[in-house]
Amino acid sequence: MKRPLLLVACLVLGCSSDSPPVYEPGEVRDGPPISSLQPGTLVAGSLIVVTGSSFVPPDSGSSWLRLRGSFAGLAADVTLPAKFSDYNRMEIHWPGGTKAGLPTDDGSLAGEAYIEVDSVIDGQKHVSPPFSVSLTIASSLPPNLALLSVGSIGFVNEPITVQGNGFLLGGAEGTTGAFVEGCFQLEGSSSCNPVGPVEIPCKPAQPFDRTTAVFPFHPMIAGIHPGTFKGTVKLRNDAGGQPGDTYSDALPLTLSLQPPAVFSLSPSSASLGQYVMIQGGGFVDDSEQGSLTTLDFEGTFTPDGAASIPASLTLLPHFVSGQLARYVLNTEDQLGEAINLREASGKFEGTVTPTIHFGAEKEAGKPVAMKLGIDRVKQVVWLKFMPSYVESLRHFGLRAADQRIRDRVFEVARRDYEGINIEFRPQIPEDFALFESVEISGPDPNGLGLLGYDNTPGKDQNNLRLYDKIGGVNATTQEDGYPGYGGVFVESFFGFSMFPGKFAKKIDGADAVFDQMFDPFRPDRGGVPVDAMDMSTAAPPLTSTALCPAPDRPTQIACAIWALGSMIGTTMTHEVGHSLGLADPFGPDFHNPGDMPDRLMDSGGARSLRERLEMGEGPAMFCDDDYAYLRKVLPTTLADPGVSRPACW
Repeated sequence: MKRPLLLVACLVLGCSSDSPPVYEPGEVRDGPPISSLQPGTLVAGSLIVVTGSSFVPPDSGSSWLRLRGSFAGLAADVTLPAKFSDYNRMEIHWPGGTKAGLPTDDGSLAGEAYIEVDSVIDGQKHVSPPFSVSLTIASSLPPNLALLSVGSIGFVNEPITVQGNGFLLGGAEGTTGAFVEGCFQLEGSSSCNPVGPVEIPCKPAQPFDRTTAVFPFHPMIAGIHPGTFKGTVKLRNDAGGQPGDTYSDALPLTLSLQPPAVFSLSPSSASLGQYVMIQGGGFVDDSEQGSLTTLDFEGTFTPDGAASIPASLTLLPHFVSGQLARYVLNTEDQLGEAINLREASGKFEGTVTPTIHFGAEKEAGKPVAMKLGIDRVKQVVWLKFMPSYVESLRHFGLRAADQRIRDRVFEVARRDYEGINIEFRPQIPEDFALFESVEISGPDPNGLGLLGYDNTPGKDQNNLRLYDKIGGVNATTQEDGYPGYGGVFVESFFGFSMFPGKFAKKIDGADAVFDQMFDPFRPDRGGVPVDAMDMSTAAPPLTSTALCPAPDRPTQIACAIWALGSMIGTTMTHEVGHSLGLADPFGPDFHNPGDMPDRLMDSGGARSLRERLEMGEGPAMFCDDDYAYLRKVLPTTLADPGVSRPACW
């Protein structure tokens, strides 16, 4: 439904969030609370970012930002569509003052902000508590340059900080450009050659900061060779991507350029698919035409337990900034050709020399001593909990227990893969380029009621792929006649209930113990959902199901957390096992044959609810041959936990 932009009923200027909120008839006053609204100054194209908690995804309702208060002495009421980014962030496009419904494009808006949600679940409008705002609305911002900060000695792409006010934040509102002009004297030359003016875009030093920005001393200004620049810098705002006509005052700039340099490598050792961060100066952006940074390694490689061998390698790191580059260990360059990164471990020792290229220019730095360890291959797995998972928790009555459920999922993952070189993470990895992801979702989008499904293509024997994605849709698997959507589907667990309702179809393994665990909280079964107060009095995390099902509510909550976290966890570790090449790693089968107790890679129908809940059965584990295979393809110095494993055959 399209919402009109309004300029209507009054609200007293300066009303704070402590004042009684003004709600309209029919509004439900339980909307998601706001904790911040930025930026404080808005121009056409600005991206308003609202942070808070419990924001609603679009499949559950349409969200709006409402601003009510006083503008230019008049009452103001503006409503704009809000885009869901995640449960803690909403984004709103600011079209400009008059286009938003204000009388002019310039002025101050003081009052309150609300997030409104038109729910498709109950058909009601849910409104957040008021959040006090004081916003400056502007048709344009002239840049003011008050201070220029940079050392007298630096490198190509050296960051230069500008301070003042009126800077643009990028995106649709436009950018602030730094205009650099002067002359450059090459080292050893007697002449100073004219430079510019050259425009270099500035970026905010911090999000929403209109007073401090940064631009690099780009090679377009004076090239990449050592020498000295003398000149000036002035700023111009290019609103909406269109060249502006107002410049700031100019300030002087002197910078002595040095050859590229490497200061350090981190971490001190890395494995296949992992980033090595190179700190230094003078790096150039390899994404720009004709620009390249190379690293020449000279020295030796010493495999663990073997003699040293000569090593001479040229590696191509990726540009992050003039002071930071990153290299990912891979099998396709000189390093990957020199040693088997899937099996070898050891240490490089020698020197590294940086060289930068810009068009026809080339400049090398000095070699510096370097050590870099090579670790055994490691599998990193990102568990990506999707918005639909969170919404499905409401059907269990366990939305407030989300974090405790996730904690149990990770506990199961670490136990099932103990002694294997694998790591499960709650956030997207920033230190690995190659990692697996598993989506934890709500309903099964295949419409088949699957508990989980590995939709990666083919059987990855020996785990050659470190980057599988279990989730989303895979057209390749669809073409092969298999379900396209993968992941873990939490709503399908209702199939274990004797009364699954609309959420799933009852499966052959349905068990009344499911209902004993979850009925106290399921809204569709007359249960009372867990809330924040319940969580403050809930029993601590369980170590077994000895107390389950429980008679008292605090322990009932702990039992339900254990149950759902265990079901998600054991389903997820099973699907990850598939992506690593199991079961039958050197044959065609995807599951262990037959039905034996406590085997993690048995087919779904052979794994009872009680085994999944660890109630008198389980926990499920990898059988002996499967576990030995995992220890081979993901080796580690960690000890085998020594549990008695069932046979695979």
